[in-house]
Amino acid sequence: MESSNSINPKNLIELLQRHLHSSVTPGDSLTVALSGGVDSIVLLDMLARLSSVIGFHLSAIHVNHGISRNADQWSHFCQGLCEAFAIPLSIFRVQIHKKNQQSLEAAARDARYQVFTRVDTDYIVLAQHQDDQAETLLLQMLRGAGVKGLSAMPPVRLLTGTSTKLLRPLLNVPRTALLYYAQAGNLSWVDDESNTNTDFDRNYLRHQVFPVIEARYPAYRKTLTRVCHHLGEAAQLLDELAQADGEQAIHHDTLSLEKLCSLNPARAKNLLRYFLAQKMCYLPSTAKLNELLRQLSVITPDNRLSFKFENLEIRCFRGVIECLTIKSTAKKQFVIPWQGEKQLYIEPLQGMLIFTNQPGTGIDLQKLSQQNITIRSRSGGERFQLDAARPQRSLKKILQETALPPWKRDTLPLLFCADTLIWAAGIGINYHFQVPPDALGLEITWLPDPLH
Repeated sequence: MESSNSINPKNLIELLQRHLHSSVTPGDSLTVALSGGVDSIVLLDMLARLSSVIGFHLSAIHVNHGISRNADQWSHFCQGLCEAFAIPLSIFRVQIHKKNQQSLEAAARDARYQVFTRVDTDYIVLAQHQDDQAETLLLQMLRGAGVKGLSAMPPVRLLTGTSTKLLRPLLNVPRTALLYYAQAGNLSWVDDESNTNTDFDRNYLRHQVFPVIEARYPAYRKTLTRVCHHLGEAAQLLDELAQADGEQAIHHDTLSLEKLCSLNPARAKNLLRYFLAQKMCYLPSTAKLNELLRQLSVITPDNRLSFKFENLEIRCFRGVIECLTIKSTAKKQFVIPWQGEKQLYIEPLQGMLIFTNQPGTGIDLQKLSQQNITIRSRSGGERFQLDAARPQRSLKKILQETALPPWKRDTLPLLFCADTLIWAAGIGINYHFQVPPDALGLEITWLPDPLH
């Protein structure tokens, strides 16, 4: 990386171009997260110059948090700027909802990232730079973060729950170089008055701590960026170790308790952290993770556990660990008519029923004609006969004999003919409604949403 004194506007664009070539291909769509501040303005200007050179499609988004009294003026400024560049701009207004013990900065960031998940693009491009990286590292250290947290911001990562990537091409560029570019190009930008408020931790470090560090260690930005790079490599190795352990332990979004407990504590914690990261944007604290691992290691004889963290619930049944959204574990009551659709989305259960006609297999269509057919949730008391050799039994008893966890037994759709249960997902067809070999039958397939 060149020194900040040697980074003039021309070679800053060249640096950005080289970085983009490692990730971006012609035809990709790039969307700049445009705040109106000097950093994002410089990024927008450079990307506008490079879009035709590299061949990507450029747009921008602006998130109006409504925190500052000047927020609407910043939105208007960004709108005018993008019109001058002929760059499409989408403006999103959000409301900030702070969680317990959450800072305003973190709540605004959460709201902003929720907006990012709604943008149809290949890359969200962020203007975070070398100074931001140094600040993030020190903040994470003061919070007692682990290796992944101390690796700070990666240059590229997948946005959780989407196919969009977050791209930070300026992490090796000091803020002074961006400011010089803006001044040399006579660019206009807005200043957020909150950036001078040292009540915010990041601003305190920026204005009170780092000037003292720079006086003694002028190259601290490059040094701390190098530390982040080393820790990023270490975090990648830990993920690769977790992937190797997970090959035998993780199956279809579940984790084997036996395999987890066979590992030494540090390795087990690494695997558990990796498993939870597939479902969670923010992992539990070290204390909560240690407590979860402790509870799993001394699980009760009936092999059940329920551990809640924010909007998620970690459950274990018969040696299988699952990570669920709390809303997905709530019991849902519904009755939905079936009128011959080939596909029917069951909103309360977040899944799809597929209906196909097959000769000699499935439900006897003749017995369904002229009948009131409904899909229902379990309400209790349902009875079922799977074959002629066995008596009619309660659905509850049948489900208890399966390996299905208790919390999933209420998430199965049931098909009724009038008031008779004739099909249960994962269980089968009522014996009296099974199609004869020479007749046309109805096959039903249940496809639950894997994210629920």
